[in-house]
Amino acid sequence: MIWKEKYRIGVSMIDKQHQELFRRVEDFIVNLRSSGKWEDRQEKVKSTMEFMKEYVVVHFRAEEEYQKKINYPGLAEHQRIHAGFKEEINNFAQKFEEEGYQEDLVQSLAGKLLAWLINHVASEDQKIGSYAKSLGGDSNEG
Repeated sequence: MIWKEKYRIGVSMIDKQHQELFRRVEDFIVNLRSSGKWEDRQEKVKSTMEFMKEYVVVHFRAEEEYQKKINYPGLAEHQRIHAGFKEEINNFAQKFEEEGYQEDLVQSLAGKLLAWLINHVASEDQKIGSYAKSLGGDSNEG
């Protein structure tokens, strides 16, 4: 499993959403690495792409609302980072529409998803948890 406890930021709502994102990306990667015809594995690719387009919006909105609630000083930068990732996801979706679900393009998406998720949660999102803990309140609310 690619989720590790060190990714937990201490805000239960966000941690649950992160775990779901990690689970979906892991399922996606397992599907890509499985044997069988590429055509047979494309449905998982399509469903993952739809999930990512929808869920990152939901997750980012929730994460940003929590940051507003605690007056997180890095909110504007975090919003910029989120916007950049949403744009990348939409760019992949557009390429898939134009070029089809070619395996090399899908592999590129998988690498991007995994790297971004791990790096973002392990670095940027940890700052949110640290800030919430510094307030002395219950960082598990939200």
